[in-house]
Amino acid sequence: MQSPEFTPTPRFDDQPELGDIKINHNVVASIVRLAALQIPGVAGVGGGIVDGISELFAKRRESDHRGVRVNETDDDTYVIELRIVINYGSEIGKTAYEVQVAVRKQVIAMTGKNVGKVDVIIEGVRLPGDLGAAQDKADDLWPDAPATD
Repeated sequence: MQSPEFTPTPRFDDQPELGDIKINHNVVASIVRLAALQIPGVAGVGGGIVDGISELFAKRRESDHRGVRVNETDDDTYVIELRIVINYGSEIGKTAYEVQVAVRKQVIAMTGKNVGKVDVIIEGVRLPGDLGAAQDKADDLWPDAPATD
């Protein structure tokens, strides 16, 4: 028998008299992206050609969830697909596993909902100097152009 002083802590979804709490899948996708980017060896989330093309036509807010697909099952469990780019030299299997664990842990902690599956798809490998190389390449397009400072 429970003591009269003990009352279990209510969960947010156990309070129907207060109203519903719904979490937009774009919010969950943002949580997933941020959790994945915290893992050493992850160079980026998304980065595939489809994501790059869709980013051109998407609003700024909509492009925040690129590379992440969030679905919800009938029993309120998230199923997540995540596309990442790995830093060159990182152990792919270990990095992908750490991403799965971090994403699952963070989504459960922030939403209170279970995560049934986190699929990680490796979209590419980034060399350490790739960001600078892209800028140098852009500067080489017009080598004879005068400076506009």
